[in-house]
Amino acid sequence: MKAAQLFDLTGKVALVTGASSGLGVRFAEVLAENGAAVALVARRADRLAALQARIAQAGGRAIAVEADVRDRNGMSAAFDVAEKAFGTVTVLINNAGVSHSNRAVELPAEEWQRIIATNLDAVFFWAQEAARRMLGAATGGAIVNIASVLGLTPDKGVVAYAAAKAGVVQLTKAMALELAFRGIRVNAIAPGWIVTEINHDYLSHGRGAAMKQKIPMGRFGEAEDLDGPLLLLASDAGRFMTGVTIVADGGQVVALPV
Repeated sequence: MKAAQLFDLTGKVALVTGASSGLGVRFAEVLAENGAAVALVARRADRLAALQARIAQAGGRAIAVEADVRDRNGMSAAFDVAEKAFGTVTVLINNAGVSHSNRAVELPAEEWQRIIATNLDAVFFWAQEAARRMLGAATGGAIVNIASVLGLTPDKGVVAYAAAKAGVVQLTKAMALELAFRGIRVNAIAPGWIVTEINHDYLSHGRGAAMKQKIPMGRFGEAEDLDGPLLLLASDAGRFMTGVTIVADGGQVVALPV
């Protein structure tokens, strides 16, 4: 089978959270370019509209749904809108996330709760909702949770983020065990340092040079470096994979001392 057929997403309905910026934009565009109809979910409606227009101009299909991933009612409504437009969501990309830069002893309770609510609680509830609808429609499907290398090996100043992403890795394994026999695969991607509009200035100055030296490939990642893992886990190319976390970090984790 040719690669174009193996990774083809024609007939798939994808929903991408956090689709208004960063990796979410890239994920949505790649899914649409490879045949999926895509529901774009985020809080910034103007950015979603612009992305929807770009996808349509490129010949893809997409709808924009304004929602906060922490809002359970908004979550249900987003799936309803996607179903009405395209049918049952069969590919969920659980991408929305936020970070912080507080040392553990200085982290306010409200900040801990905000990070966990967005990066772990919402990941579970959106995966749960997607799975329930896939089961109800007997479609099977793929859930791809976006974790982080910080969920595998922490750094200073990101205790809540690291804890949440570690939870995403274990959540992925646990849900995969429960859903595999029903034809629903649950996997994750753990990116390393990927340059996006959100962190570009940070990585270009300050600690950026020192951080880059710790990456065996000698560079930070680019959004397109995740295209392969994304398509593998979202398409039938990964049909015998579940409970897996694919690390894409330029060798950063394996280079750490044991």
